This record gives sequence, C-alpha cells and structure tokens, in this order.
Amino acid sequence: MSDSLRELWLRGIAFNAAAPADVLIRLLDEAAGEAGLLMCEGRDLPDAVIDAALRHPVERIRRALARNLHVDPARLAPLASDPSGLVRAYLAGGTRTRLEPRWVRPLPDDILVTFLTAQEGGEDGRLTEKDIVGELWSSRRVPLSFPQDMAGHDHPALRLYAAFQWQSLTAAQRNVLLDDPDPAVREAARKGSRQLDPEAVEAELPPIGSRHAVYVLSTCALSPAVVEQCFAADEVHPLARNRHTPADALARLARHPDAEIRRLVATRPDLGPEAAELRQDPDEDVRMRARLQSSIRTWAEFQEVRKVVDHGPDCTCPITQPADEPSPDWYAACAASEEPVLRRVAASWPGLPAELVGTVALDDDEEVRIRLACHHPLAPPHLLLDVFVTRRAHRPHLLTLPAFPRTGLTHLIGHPDPEVRALAAADPTLPEPPLEDPDDAVRRAAAANPALTPEALETLLTDLRTAEGAAGNPSLPVPRMHALLDRCLNGAATPPPAARR
Repeated sequence: MSDSLRELWLRGIAFNAAAPADVLIRLLDEAAGEAGLLMCEGRDLPDAVIDAALRHPVERIRRALARNLHVDPARLAPLASDPSGLVRAYLAGGTRTRLEPRWVRPLPDDILVTFLTAQEGGEDGRLTEKDIVGELWSSRRVPLSFPQDMAGHDHPALRLYAAFQWQSLTAAQRNVLLDDPDPAVREAARKGSRQLDPEAVEAELPPIGSRHAVYVLSTCALSPAVVEQCFAADEVHPLARNRHTPADALARLARHPDAEIRRLVATRPDLGPEAAELRQDPDEDVRMRARLQSSIRTWAEFQEVRKVVDHGPDCTCPITQPADEPSPDWYAACAASEEPVLRRVAASWPGLPAELVGTVALDDDEEVRIRLACHHPLAPPHLLLDVFVTRRAHRPHLLTLPAFPRTGLTHLIGHPDPEVRALAAADPTLPEPPLEDPDDAVRRAAAANPALTPEALETLLTDLRTAEGAAGNPSLPVPRMHALLDRCLNGAATPPPAARR
C-alpha cells in the first residue's frame, strides 16, 4: 500500500457520512495524522466522538475540535477551561477558513462567562486570558445582545464587560452601573457615560486623523466645535456614520461634493428634508438610496438595509442575529415594495412567512432570489440549485443547507463547470456515475455515489483517482472501513480483496 493510497483512504473515511462512532474514534489515533484533525474540525460528529476528542491527551486533536463550527457549541464547553491556552483561543476564535459556514452559531452564555471571568490563560502559560478574549472579540461568536444580558450579572467582571459596551445598554442599565458596588465597574461606567457627553468628548478628543479619533468621531456625541474641526480637516466620513451627528451637520453632509458622503447619509432614518434633495441627486446610487429613506424609520431597519445596499449579489459575509430586529410588518412591506433593494432585505430575513417566500422566490430581481436561497430555510430546492449553478461564490454555503437537493441532477452531468458535474456525479439516482470524468473532483464524487455496490467499490479503492471517494462512500460496509483502518493505522500487509483476485 502506497502512502498516497493510505492518505486517501483515511480522508475518505473521515468524511464518510455513514461511518459510525467506533470507526471515527479510531481516526483520533495520532497515526491517522492530518485526516483525524480534518475530521475533528470539518464535519458534524457523533456524541461519542466528541466526548473522545474532548478528553483526548493530544492537544492538536482538542485544538481541531475547538474550531469545529458544525458541532453544537454547547458540546464544546469543556474546552473553554482546557489546560491549553491555544485550545481555549481556538474555541474563542472559531475557524478561519474560506469554507466556514456563513451561519454563525454564537457561543453559549456559559462559555462566554468562562472566558470573561478567567484568571489565567491556561496551564501551559503560552497565552494570557486577555489574549483569548481578544480572539473572542474578533470571532463574531458573541451575540450582540450579550452586553445587555450581562449588565445585571452577579460577577463584577461581566458587569465590567457590559460597562465597556456602554452604548449597547438601556438607559436604566446605565444608571444602575453608574452606582455599581464594584469600583472598577463604576469607573468603567463613568468613562462610558462620557461618550454621550459632547463637552467631555471635545475635551478628550485625540488628534483628528488618528485611528482612535476616527472611532470617537464615528460613535460618540459631538459638540459643534468638534463638528467644525471635522469639516475644516475634511474628516467627515466618521460624521456620516455617527448616529449622534447633529441635524445641522447632517444637512451639510447631504450636500457634500463627495458622492460617497451623500451615499452614506442618504438612508439614515434621522435625515430631514434633505432626503427630497437627494432623490434628485446627480449620482444614481445616491438617488436610489434616497428613495429608500422614507421606508426606514428606525436604526434597526437602517442596519438591515445597509447590509444589502453596501454589498453585491456575491456577498458571502457571515450571517448573524442582529441585537435589535425590525418588526415582521416592516419586512412584509419590504417584500411588497417596488424597490428591489427592499425586496432583497425581505428575502434576507429568515423569518419571512411561508406565504411570502413563494412570491419572493419568483422575483424578477436575481439578487432577491439569491438572498432568499442563502438566508431562508423555506427557500425552494429548485432555487437553491439554480443559485448553485449560476453563482460560484455561494456554493460552499448552499451545500450546508438541509433543503439543498441531492437527487434529480442527471441533467447537469454534462455541464461544462466541473463543480456542477461533481454535484451531479453524487446523485444516487444516476444510472451510471461518471467514474471516467477528466476532472479529479468529479471522479471522487462519482466514486462516493451511494448507488455503487460494495463490490464495485473494491476496485475503486485501489485506484488513486477514486480511492478517496470510494472510502467516503456511504455504501462501504462498516467492517470494510475497519479493515482499511487496520491497514492504515497498524501497517497490516494483507492486500485488499480486489488486489488478491
């Protein structure tokens, strides 16, 4: 058995959907090498395999499991207090691959609490607790509602965290934190309150043009003097994004000579009569955005429109739950709008009622249909397939959706795109999987087609072109999976039946 064949068998079995827990647990052996790590990170796993990986003595196995975004995050809670700081950091940060699921599964509160109250970064001393929390903030795995949930927590470290997210809190929560019994929380609350005090912001303003100044000018309440400094320095992009920008400054931004500035303010819900002027703007994009403005009454609605209007049909941004969601009635109105952008917004809402989904799925605007396919659990399978065939960027995401069709694909077997042919090659209703296709991925998919018999798989297992697919075929008998692992992990010399014949 060549090393190449061994690696192909291991990878195939690692991702075989029919492989039982006792087979997959064997891949946690260090002798399985990269295949075991790929399995721990890259697929859903039975509970018994998760349990074995959680207590595995080899750190690399636990690190790989920590980055698994297919397993329910609640099952990974022990890794938040793993002896290895790297394991903790991997859980906090999640995966960083192109193929990660777009649906971001937030970490449960108990894991977040463990990270935020930790006194050290692991027994190995390679990372600090602050390093790990830094990974957490960049992961998108903290629910946007979490600061409000923690504002009244018994542990002062969590109230301190809430105080640092000052503008995410309600007025009542802010008032309570200002009188918190813990001095560090009170001090953080006092500093947070200064974000909404224009005079305090002016007194502490960093040099305009610095990175920190951009943050302050984008988020804090601003005095007239600070606004004038921004206009004098032509540093007005932050003002266009700041919810606290005064009305008179907003009116000036709506008439700014830079079309990009006018685009930024055109959909704001606090825009005044300038919106009518922007609907006549010489820039087409500004006019389109200004037409939407009358349908946007809240900042939550503004954010949902912005997610769409600032991105194109091939946007693959992570899909997260907003902290504050617009009302169902607003989404329904968007679905019936004459403006394609608003219909795209409606199509992006997973809660759109079933009676509207059917209408939106037939929309004349391609991006409406694309967004429905990528965001809504009731998007019809034929639409998912259409988007897969026509929009390459969305293929990894679409393949993760439960409703994605796996049969009825015979008409695609001659498609010029090998990714599409590979999809069709796995259709179990195919009369004859295309095992001789010139593309490696298509042959691999054909060899994994469950319509193949165990006898046919024996020949394919000995061919480097099809061995991985055959090892990943759900029709491969479980005893045969164990036999292959015996050869791969124990160095058994017995040749496979096909070779003996």
